[in-house]
Amino acid sequence: MRCNAKYNFAIQQCRGNSMGIPAPDFKEMPDEDLVAIFVEEGDEKAFSEVVDRYADRIYRTALRIMHNPSDAEDVFQEVFLILATKAGTFRRESKFSTWLYMVALNTSYMRIRADKKYRSNEVSLEDYAPYDETGALGEIAVKDFSLRPDGELLSREGVELIMNAVNELPLPYRAVFHLSHEQGLTAGETAEALGISLSAAKSRIHRARLFLRDRLADYFYEMG
Repeated sequence: MRCNAKYNFAIQQCRGNSMGIPAPDFKEMPDEDLVAIFVEEGDEKAFSEVVDRYADRIYRTALRIMHNPSDAEDVFQEVFLILATKAGTFRRESKFSTWLYMVALNTSYMRIRADKKYRSNEVSLEDYAPYDETGALGEIAVKDFSLRPDGELLSREGVELIMNAVNELPLPYRAVFHLSHEQGLTAGETAEALGISLSAAKSRIHRARLFLRDRLADYFYEMG
């Protein structure tokens, strides 16, 4: 588990007085209840359970956005420092996981905006060719690799190619693809985490898939 003195210090600042009551078993407790216990009682074990559940997922999200392990680590630390000091701002109006992903994305975006090395001229997939009038990639129909055996798709070379293609996605589409396909969020949860409409989230997911099909079609088609 990634850990840092910054949010350990924050935990200590947020802790309440111990009443000598035995700590409950947090393993089966819902995220939202853990957060409530931490906010109301300053229970460090409740906070640690949340970190255990989400450490890897938040780091992977930050890495997907930042493309740099060191920067992803910084985002990771900042996200859990924010959780330690501002967990009370979570109001249960959404799932806790969605709220935490939103914090991770916002933290990543703020770092990107502040760092010149991330500034680029990424092209929106709204202008991506070759879409036809139905929004489909016409040339892909004859190069459909969706029925390829998993052994071919998941070979070392195939996985590397897929990951490289995902990393080529412009940031808004990379984020939506990561949340929906790699983290398993629904379209609605993805939209909420990104602060966009459901229709916008669905559109970005669709266009990201088409972009990836276009990038990967030649390689997997030619394998046959």
